Amino acid sequence: MDAVAGSPVTPGYEVDDDPARIDVDAAYAFLSTEAYWGRWRTREDFADQVRTSWRVVGAYDSTGAMVGFARAWSDGAASAYLADVYVDAGHRGHGLGAAIVHKMIEDGPGREFRWLLHTSDAHGLYEKFGFGPSTAMERPAGPSRPPIS
Repeated sequence: MDAVAGSPVTPGYEVDDDPARIDVDAAYAFLSTEAYWGRWRTREDFADQVRTSWRVVGAYDSTGAMVGFARAWSDGAASAYLADVYVDAGHRGHGLGAAIVHKMIEDGPGREFRWLLHTSDAHGLYEKFGFGPSTAMERPAGPSRPPIS
């Protein structure tokens, strides 16, 4: 079995969904400098996003330092959005990305939900969890639009 099927990650690491363990500063440090999708947020914006998330998952090394993260928001009944998934570069290759996504999607209250994710990379990882092309319509963020008449 591999991490996608729910087996443990490389010894010395653990993944859990305890919100009290999330290190907002560590996650923000990564997302604000290393992630193409997260550089626009302030630390306060990100802290609010974490605080109001439906669910958060962290990956931790043997010292207890958080080395990976994901968050989601949901209506709690049918659908959820996966966001801010990352693993620090020095800790990749240990099954942490798959373990984080597994914990979030397969090992929690959203197992039967419809999940949405916007990403430009790691498609192979997300495909293992059933993500694929979609026909959904999207209204991208941007400047105010004129009122509809």
